[in-house]
Amino acid sequence: MAIIKTEINQKTIEKEVTLAGVGLHTGANVNLVFKPGAENSGFVFQRTDLEGSPKIEADANYVTSTQRGTCMEKNGVTIQTCEHVLAALVGSDIDNAIIELDASEPPILDGSSKFFVEALEEAGIVTQDAFREEYEVTQVVSYTDEESGSEIILMPANSYQITTMVDFGTKVLGTQNATLNTIADFKTEIADARTFSFLHEIEMLLEHGLIKGGDLNNAIVYVDKELSSETMDKLRVAFNKDNIAVKPNGILDNLTLHHPNEAARHKLLDVVGDLALIGTRIRGKIIANKPGHFVNTQFAKKMSKLIKNERRNNVPQVDLNSPPLMDVNQIMDMLPHRQPFLLLDKVYELTDNHVIGVKNVTMNEEFFKGHFPGAPVMPGVLIVEAMAQTGGILVLSTVPDPENYLTFFMKMDNVKFKQKVVPGDTLIFKCALISPIRRGICHMQGYAYANGKLCAEAELMAQISKVK
Repeated sequence: MAIIKTEINQKTIEKEVTLAGVGLHTGANVNLVFKPGAENSGFVFQRTDLEGSPKIEADANYVTSTQRGTCMEKNGVTIQTCEHVLAALVGSDIDNAIIELDASEPPILDGSSKFFVEALEEAGIVTQDAFREEYEVTQVVSYTDEESGSEIILMPANSYQITTMVDFGTKVLGTQNATLNTIADFKTEIADARTFSFLHEIEMLLEHGLIKGGDLNNAIVYVDKELSSETMDKLRVAFNKDNIAVKPNGILDNLTLHHPNEAARHKLLDVVGDLALIGTRIRGKIIANKPGHFVNTQFAKKMSKLIKNERRNNVPQVDLNSPPLMDVNQIMDMLPHRQPFLLLDKVYELTDNHVIGVKNVTMNEEFFKGHFPGAPVMPGVLIVEAMAQTGGILVLSTVPDPENYLTFFMKMDNVKFKQKVVPGDTLIFKCALISPIRRGICHMQGYAYANGKLCAEAELMAQISKVK
């Protein structure tokens, strides 16, 4: 398993676009506005109807309920039934967007992602400066819900692919499969697949007043039991229809299937939307057997945790006995730093978007004289400085005469220290570009490892300036 920084730029929308409709379960009128999102921000919901317009990031760890769609809550603020919107964003190959709502639930529209996808196309899709990250799958990961028998398996593949298998044990629906071989096919193959339900579920929801915004244009209803006259009367009232009948294919009338396997395609749509809550793109193949929002989001939580741990513990594999790409003399040819402030000994990897360097920490370091007598610990600020010097090699390698440039910090964000560094440790630094270098400004993510563990991390921004 590995988190890789691709050379594909992130994407967002060019301008705002608005949709209006009714929430399926709340029955409330709602306006939804898609807005451009900042680089590396992902998908963020914002409740404009509440004081302060609070935001909720699309994160599996905020999922609180999956009984009637995927619902999230953060600091008492909720978003209901978010999966169709998220599926549209992923299916449109978008990385960052703000989804403004003036109610808790997005409009159900026709029960699919079709109109969300069309709105995003209308808004226009633009590339951003930051590169896209992907989680490359190298071994099988799975999650099984023992109670329902639902299972999701993730296996290695060259791209994000999904197959869903649906079997509810009913003759009217039967066994269905659907496959998405590439996300580029989402619009034509999956987006128009509408949500579906069985008659017995509809009856239960109606009894409890939990399906106020539904009608025969936004939900396929499979009739899995004999219709009584009493049930027919309830359905006519609920759906505001003079007549309700069952088609020969076992679904209620006034609706024609878009695909023979529309139920399996909609389940695949739900998988795309729910797994957007992982927060990182996946390079691998999903096989989902009897998927549902519970198993989908539990798998998303498992993947989110796995990726978080991988990100922190992804120690670069460096053969310290091999000849380095750059020794300390070559480093000094590029960096202006000198003893006692040169904190980088060797460089082992250098590409267009990342660099790996090493610092051997010895008791002879000047800072150990006072930090601390009798308990030597390397100052955290110097770990970050060494990390920045490693990044300096990356940015200065882009100019033909690096000896004529100086590198200056612009800002540091999200600085965290995990483990202490003491004499005898070997620090391994990895810095990777968050966005392409422009006008001498470098924005990068840095990590420092020692003894096989992450000891520090930070987002760094620096600028190189030519010496006058």
